[in-house]
This record gives sequence, structure tokens and C-alpha cells, in this order.
Amino acid sequence: MKNKPELVFILTVDTEEEWDWDGPFPEKDFSVKNLVQIPAFQSFCDEHGIRPCYFVDYAAAKGAIENKVFENAIKQNTCELGAHLHPWANPPYFDKPNEANSHVVNLPIEQVEAKLDELVSVFVTEFDYQPSSFRTGRWGISEAIMQLLWSRGFTVDSSVYPYYSNEFFSCQGSPIGAYWPDTSNVLKAGEQRNIMEIQASVGFNRKYFSLANAVHQAAESAPLKYVKTVSMLWHSAMLRKIYMSPEVMEAQDMVALARKMHENGSPYINMFFHSSNLIANGTGFFNVEDPFEVICSRISQVINLLSEDYTLNFMTLKEAQVYFSQNPTILNTHDYCYKT
Repeated sequence: MKNKPELVFILTVDTEEEWDWDGPFPEKDFSVKNLVQIPAFQSFCDEHGIRPCYFVDYAAAKGAIENKVFENAIKQNTCELGAHLHPWANPPYFDKPNEANSHVVNLPIEQVEAKLDELVSVFVTEFDYQPSSFRTGRWGISEAIMQLLWSRGFTVDSSVYPYYSNEFFSCQGSPIGAYWPDTSNVLKAGEQRNIMEIQASVGFNRKYFSLANAVHQAAESAPLKYVKTVSMLWHSAMLRKIYMSPEVMEAQDMVALARKMHENGSPYINMFFHSSNLIANGTGFFNVEDPFEVICSRISQVINLLSEDYTLNFMTLKEAQVYFSQNPTILNTHDYCYKT
């Protein structure tokens, strides 16, 4: 029997306060009720061999310390804790939060530095844990932030959101998967080897992502958007933009994305979701009757379906960075990391 190809399976969880995403940003009395589900979710991960990376923001870190949410998992080395910076919930505080400054990438680097140092100090003094992984709040990253990260000892980032742009920042044109960001352009591969970018997995149900993205962007723009072209393409399955996220996608679509990414030479998938969606009404975004069960069921289905064709190698984000660093040909064999 022919050996199955290996696929590294990474699961990242933005572990944070809950609030209505359509409402204003919370500025005090941050609710972290969703943390009560983390031990049960970790048990689910343990049963499936998953080694999650929890990107923990300041509010969640404070709540987790008080309730000893990660204590057993850290002792047993069954997860990783990464740093997640939400400007509105992370001291020191500067301006009143709004849409623009809610994105870390838009802040003056001096503010990012002060907030990052405060966040890391919580990990070190309270968890006795030095984080190596980082994800900005609300995605996006700059060259200055990347340099700040490696000056603070971070070795892996996961802030680039492939095929996404808005009026505040753009991740369009980034590589498909893991790469070493260039010091002058974080959306391109470069020569430095201090910090690796391992992006969340986003792509299409068609192999040629660059062409698929161009078509999808055209469908999102006038005049095609007025006749709901994106919806037509999705429901006909002619073209689907797929996010490797169980709070957004059904299992079958995530599996389709994984297979297309592997065809393009990617050695991994990076699944992602928000801890606040493990409880009902945690965000106002994921409105299902039992969100914890739905998310776990979708993850289980993805694992079972992918296991038919691949040997899954479950890693934390840091473990994947070390693995790719020690085996550079995994990234370079298909030159996939230079495709867009």
C-alpha cells in the first residue's frame, strides 16, 4: 500500500473576551465567560491528538490566571500559548477605540511596543511562560511590528490573513503558506531567518489561487456585486473562497481547501477560530444552538476525512516553525511559498 503524504495540522484559537461584533468595542469590565469551555475543548483536542495554540489576549490572560484555565495543559505540555494583542483591552490605553485603531497594524509603533511589553509581562510573571508565537488583533502586520516581535524573542507570527484587504490594510499578494518575511515587505519572502510567518489557511476550491482570487475580487466589485455574483459562484460551486475555520465553514469545504493547498505544495493547514464562539451569543456572529458541539463536530469531521488521504501530523504553531526550519526543503520543494 502506498504511503499517505504527510500534512501538518495546526489549530490556532484566538482566546479573548466576548462582545457583540456589530457593537462598540468594549473598554472595561471585559467578559471572558467563554474561558469556562477551554478545559473541555482541550480535552477534545487531547482525544484527537490535536496540539492547539491559544492566542491569548490581555483580558483573557487575566481571566485564565484567576481560574487556572491553562494550568493542566501547560503542565502536561499539550498546548501552546501565544500572544494576541487587542488594543482596546490591553494597557496602556491611549485613544478611544474605533474601527481604525482597533487594528494593531494601524497603531504607532511606540504604542504597539508598550502594549506588547505589558502583554508579555503577564505571560512571564503570571503564567511563568515566555510566548514565542504572536497574532495581531484583527489581522494585518507591518515591517516595524515584525521587527519588534523578533526583538522580543518571538519566532513565529500568524497575522497575515491571505486574500484579504480593507480600507485600513491589505494582505493581498502574500504567499500561500509559511515563509520567512522580507524585512522591507512582510508580504514577500526574504532572507532573514529570525521569525517565520505561518498564515491562517485561506484559499479557494480551485487549484490556481492567483487566478481564482482575481475572479473573486472582480465578482466582489461593481457592477458584478450588484447581481450577487459571489453568491452565485458559491452556490454553483464554480468558485468558493474558503476559510479553514469551523465557525465559518462546513467540514466538506475545509477539506476541499486542504486538498487544494496540498496540491499547491503547502505542507500544512492552519485552522483558526475564536474562543468567544464556544459559547452562545459570544460574538453575535456564530448563531447556532450549541456552538461548542458544532465547532468540535466540524473539526472531527475534517480530521476524519483528511485522514483517509493524508497522515496528519498535529503540531503547535511553534513546533511547526521548528519543524519547517529544520526541514527547509518541505517549504521549497514545490516553490509554493512564492506563488500568490
